Amino acid sequence: MSENKKFTIRLTEKRNGWSAEIIRQVTSRRTIVSKREMGFESQELAQAWADKELAGFVENQAKRNERKAEARAAKAAAAVTSEE
Repeated sequence: MSENKKFTIRLTEKRNGWSAEIIRQVTSRRTIVSKREMGFESQELAQAWADKELAGFVENQAKRNERKAEARAAKAAAAVTSEE
């Protein structure tokens, strides 16, 4: 399980099997389902799928944060050079 506060996993039992959801914390009071998969035969299969998908979400978020940081740094450097 990830120690990420932004994403969590929710497993529920439905009539036709288990359902796994990746939940994203939008604000302190609001969450949304980022990804859902239904029809797992067991809770273990649903948990395995959710763990794998959650790792992918966290990895994509880290890459996105790095790209945004590089863009911010480039923009700040351009602003400094234009002021001089």
